[in-house]
Amino acid sequence: MCLIIQNFINVKSLIANSNVNIVAVSKTFSYEHIKPLVDYGHNHFGENKVQEAQGKWSEIKKIQPNVKLHMIGKLQSNKAKEAVKLFDYIHSVDSPKLASLLAKFQNNINKKLSYFIQVNIGNETQKSGIGIKALDEFFYYCTKELKLNIIGLMAIPPNDGKETFHFKNLMELNKLLGLKELSMGMSKDFKEALKYEATFIRIGSSIFGNRS
Repeated sequence: MCLIIQNFINVKSLIANSNVNIVAVSKTFSYEHIKPLVDYGHNHFGENKVQEAQGKWSEIKKIQPNVKLHMIGKLQSNKAKEAVKLFDYIHSVDSPKLASLLAKFQNNINKKLSYFIQVNIGNETQKSGIGIKALDEFFYYCTKELKLNIIGLMAIPPNDGKETFHFKNLMELNKLLGLKELSMGMSKDFKEALKYEATFIRIGSSIFGNRS
């Protein structure tokens, strides 16, 4: 059996909840490298750059309609139009400007994407995301004014050894907003994230190996 498939099966074996989606983070890897997982029947893949994803997935999605692409990286406003055409999920809605552009472009092509609001859960100056204090107002703007399909919150916790605290905090914020999905947890900490009701985990190196 191919190592990538074995890795994927190993990750899946650690997940008791059937509602959890593994987003296989394929950024920087060639399509040839990730193709075994597509052929195996896995559908959820994550990219963090629009241009790279276009080159890799545009033609594949035409022949593999079940593939769902997740934009998991920082999305620049000038890439929003192209992102809406290609992606099915965007995990990094982090500003009113970006949200309004996404709403406009999806309406233009009559496509409904699923979105996560990225929360700056550790209040880090160098990280993207909506601050916790501004979250209620931003959620209202996205859902009521823009009619975006916000399905959950997303965060990348600080590397401060307090993942449990941050995951619990994000889970509680998600519940207060009445949201069902929660995007948190990566290769190094997804087992902890699962304890706090993560439903989308973003796994790269544990499946595809280390990036060069």
